[in-house]
Amino acid sequence: LSVLCDMHIELKNNYFYHLQETVGGVIVLTCKEAMQHHGISLSMEGIVNLQLSSKSVGVFEAFYNSVKPIQLISSNIEVAKAGKIPGGKTEIPFEFPLHMKGNKVLYETYHGVFVNIQYTLRCDLKRSLLAKDLSRSCEFIVHSQPCKAKIVAAPVNFSITPDTLQNIRERSSLPKFRIRGHLDATSCVISQPLTGELVVEKSDVPIKSIELQLVRVETCGCAEGYARDATEIQNIQIAEGDVCHGLSIPIYMVFPRLFTCPTLETTNFKVEFEINIVIVLHDDHLITENFPLKLCRL
Repeated sequence: LSVLCDMHIELKNNYFYHLQETVGGVIVLTCKEAMQHHGISLSMEGIVNLQLSSKSVGVFEAFYNSVKPIQLISSNIEVAKAGKIPGGKTEIPFEFPLHMKGNKVLYETYHGVFVNIQYTLRCDLKRSLLAKDLSRSCEFIVHSQPCKAKIVAAPVNFSITPDTLQNIRERSSLPKFRIRGHLDATSCVISQPLTGELVVEKSDVPIKSIELQLVRVETCGCAEGYARDATEIQNIQIAEGDVCHGLSIPIYMVFPRLFTCPTLETTNFKVEFEINIVIVLHDDHLITENFPLKLCRL
């Protein structure tokens, strides 16, 4: 019978790290009684997983080569040589430098739909043939290097009327409305909120809701072609019902951690972000104004 033993990894720094830092922590083993083992190893891996949306599969043959996982970092260390672990709780400290080999780049951790950038630590404890090996994994978060260029916050003014709308079949049938406002910046620091304001100056039909929609635009592909997919990250309602005309409505959105990252453009994939201001009229007609965003880390 195998000795009952539990193993997990605990990391310092709240699991957040930057390039050139050391990923440190302890491997915690809790055993009912002393246990023989054949060595404990720890491996670190950083991978970009690309996936095609169902509409893109089969369109480009060349995609099947370009969507293979991209390895960013891979290394292995021996934590303990073969020996015996005493009963009770044992903590084995470790340190792993977060260094890049060659000219590779460490991208920021990002959990998307078609692009996923993930960093994991995996601990393996080898045992005799009759006992099952123990293995545990945990994710740690990598923050990219701060952008070198200085960010200048340039407000972006907007005015939404029937004349400014695109993709309209019968403009004459639209109700009369005028909505104006501004975003304080579209080049945004990822750790700071997106802010601005909006004013409904006039609307012939009642307004049902005003919403902010954050969208990720993920592009996967190669020279032969690209698959570009836009999906919603979050939707925040900033006004409900037929708001007072002439009243300033604040725009405020925090960028969610892990589901956003600094805007990224590489040979095989791109991750970009957009914000939509969506006005829902009482008859459920949607008026949408789109703004591309550039996110970066300071």
